[in-house]
Amino acid sequence: MTRSQNGKVYEGVLSQLQSYIERNHLKPGDKLPSERELSEQLQVGRSSIREAFRAMELLGLIETRRGEGTFMRAYRPYHMVELLSNFLLNESRTREELVTAKQMLEKEVLTLLVGKLSDDQLKEVDRICTEHEGKERHQLLFHYLFEQCDQHLLLSMWQFISGFTNTVHTIEYESAWYRSVQSVLESGDRVDVLSIF
Repeated sequence: MTRSQNGKVYEGVLSQLQSYIERNHLKPGDKLPSERELSEQLQVGRSSIREAFRAMELLGLIETRRGEGTFMRAYRPYHMVELLSNFLLNESRTREELVTAKQMLEKEVLTLLVGKLSDDQLKEVDRICTEHEGKERHQLLFHYLFEQCDQHLLLSMWQFISGFTNTVHTIEYESAWYRSVQSVLESGDRVDVLSIF
């Protein structure tokens, strides 16, 4: 299946889920059927349901509670789901723009923190970089950095963009890249931030 066809399936599932929610008058706190049940009811693959759930969770429309299921959250305009899925997942140029936007936010948080972290904070950065790897390391590190500079809006934007980026791109950085990040954070030279991206 091509990316374009995959995008159409994905949009269709979001549209069907939106109709299901409206038809059943689901309110905040109401439980949604399981992926398996929705897959059977809507006659689509479970992976498509899972991907749609992920997008809806990123938008704050639903929340998944481990061992309990998936529940509706506070109402937000459902047309946002359709709009964002069309915008974010169909065009290859847009996928590249997502990566660029994510990296811009990461550069910004590094620039804000260069030379400002305490010894304890630098030790925590080192712990994250040493004990974790792959996507988990990247997510944990930047989540921690955004929290340290008290930039909650930037953190929310980064989480949102990062979540969509991870559905269309696998971006892996080598351990050496994270050592460069640590070095830049310690050095206090903002110009060096640009050199690591």
